[in-house]
Amino acid sequence: MRHTSKSIAAIAVLSLAISSCDSSVSKETTTTPSDSTYAPVETKEANTDYAPAFEGQTRVAGMKTFTPFDVRVLAEGLNRPWGIANLPDGRLLISQKEGTFRIATQAGDLSEAITGLPPVNSEGQGGLLGVTIDPDFENNRMVYWSFSQDTPGGTLTAVAKGRLADDEKTIENAQVIYQATPAHKSNLHYGSRILFDKTGNIFVSTGERSDIVTRPQAQDLNSALGKVLRITPEGKPAPRNPFEGRSDARPEIYSYGHRNVQGLAFHPVTGDLWEGEFGPRGGDEINRIQPGKNYGWPIITYGIEYNGNKVGDAIQQQEGMEQPVYYWDPVLSPGGMTFFAGNSIPEWENNLFVAGLSSTHIARLVIRDNKVVGEERLLEEEGQRFRDVHQGKDGALYAVTDGGRLYRIAKK
Repeated sequence: MRHTSKSIAAIAVLSLAISSCDSSVSKETTTTPSDSTYAPVETKEANTDYAPAFEGQTRVAGMKTFTPFDVRVLAEGLNRPWGIANLPDGRLLISQKEGTFRIATQAGDLSEAITGLPPVNSEGQGGLLGVTIDPDFENNRMVYWSFSQDTPGGTLTAVAKGRLADDEKTIENAQVIYQATPAHKSNLHYGSRILFDKTGNIFVSTGERSDIVTRPQAQDLNSALGKVLRITPEGKPAPRNPFEGRSDARPEIYSYGHRNVQGLAFHPVTGDLWEGEFGPRGGDEINRIQPGKNYGWPIITYGIEYNGNKVGDAIQQQEGMEQPVYYWDPVLSPGGMTFFAGNSIPEWENNLFVAGLSSTHIARLVIRDNKVVGEERLLEEEGQRFRDVHQGKDGALYAVTDGGRLYRIAKK
């Protein structure tokens, strides 16, 4: 675990007031404006000497937030929380890795564990993963989630749905609607985030299961591994997907060549789908997802193997393969991510916020014309592995950590 602060750094004046009320801890930050850009926030030596494909693809200029904002620990004691979804009334539905949901109020009150889901395999990187709700939830109370499922051939990333009971204690009539085959005997690289698009169909991301033998399936259009998929609420391939009608490709595939995708978010202005994925040792990526495009793994990468060896032929660019909009070396370990919509904190409007695990902070990326022009580290002093960050109905950012905390980040 590491530190997460309002990295409102260097020349900024940081004042923290810590008070406790019941189970919450409040931290208030004030800053004094100075220059708008700074040295890159990353100062550690890179794992590689690979050259970026274009200026600003990595280690872009640092930024500082000048609007005072408040960081509050709303709750502690969540059991390895993984994903966050908004309920219509502003409460948060949170997935827990071992296979249950909790509901949190904006005051930090937590429900008992919600049960009734199909069994999950929570070993390694598996468990109950991404969560979202039906666009018509107020009428049908349907919840959708991704999880790692045991099958006779091994484990796989699956998608399920069920109705949140009126008493909010169980999920009713849970059913698996999609399985990202083939299964593999591993507990690594499941992905997986899930969200609805404006057409009422579902995006879900998968990993390529990590092992050398499964990596090539990220490039295989007859495999669901290492992909961004687009399916219907019934689990069928969504209409007008890029490979629809092709006999040599799965029609549910939307993009391919991914390693381990744990972040998906729509840009609030353009509507574009953006994605965050783990690289190996270095080379964590942010991509703007376009239908039918190949994002390169494992053929091109800005990282190396964990043992220090090169990945494949150690190339970073190849014709027909997309470059990441941004990458990190050393890694961020990007979990969930969200765009900040609205202007309650003017500097944050349309910025991308990415939960950092091994890096123990939340990365704020300033994006203009589909390029990253600034980066800031937030909550670095908290010493937490941030698993997901999500904008609530009230406009605040909410984040969960592997240590079981729920944070609220909002203008003072």
